[in-house]
Amino acid sequence: MITAGIDIGSVSTEMVILKDGERAGSVVIDTGSNSKNAAERACAQALEEAGLRREDIHFIVTTGYGRKSSEVGDMSVTELSCHARGAWQIDSRVRMVIDIGGQDSKVIRVGESGKSVDFVMNDKCAAGTGRFLEIIAKALELQVSDLGELALQTNESITISSMCAVFAESEVVSLIAEGHPKELIIAGVLDSIANRVGGMAHRVGLAEPAMITGGVAKNIGMKRAIERSLGLELIVPDEPQIVGAYGAGLIAMDEVVRAKK
Repeated sequence: MITAGIDIGSVSTEMVILKDGERAGSVVIDTGSNSKNAAERACAQALEEAGLRREDIHFIVTTGYGRKSSEVGDMSVTELSCHARGAWQIDSRVRMVIDIGGQDSKVIRVGESGKSVDFVMNDKCAAGTGRFLEIIAKALELQVSDLGELALQTNESITISSMCAVFAESEVVSLIAEGHPKELIIAGVLDSIANRVGGMAHRVGLAEPAMITGGVAKNIGMKRAIERSLGLELIVPDEPQIVGAYGAGLIAMDEVVRAKK
């Protein structure tokens, strides 16, 4: 049985192909301006990597920001369900998932069967998202990938008081002009995001073990800041960016099994 999941995000699109539940291929590409085309490009690249044709795949589930615009999938499922299922499949002990995407962030409570049982999402403001980190990195004339390591160079931080991404950017620019060290500013920004995520986690109800998914999970400074805010250790999967697509592929497998009964 061959199934696939495609997670079409605002910044990146991921596709995972599963053969009898095991990963046979995966890709991560930039979404660009057209999410429909992104899904098609991801599908073509993943099929090439796996040495398969489109007709070899029994079922495709799409998820994410652009899931309804894609014509590639057989069914669309919310990213909440897909991240919960993917995280649970990686580690069945997981009871909470923190996903920080390009344009939103979410905290998901996971039940014993791997289903989402509750969630809180921030999709109205860039603060607390990957986009916010991109804005700050640009203001500091750095790459986003540099932020985590620089934040680890200090155990202190400067408080970023603005909760709005636009005002926070202005605040960071002012701090730079005042001559504050970049690592302290970065640590303050990461703490600000962590506190916002922490507030969401407390609203949905803290639960352990907890896993962080999405591209921001690769930022070691962000991970540390959230752990300090929550007072618990986060599990980081080997490839956090594809967890949603992986979960979508597993849900596609469930659909095939259900259809055969």
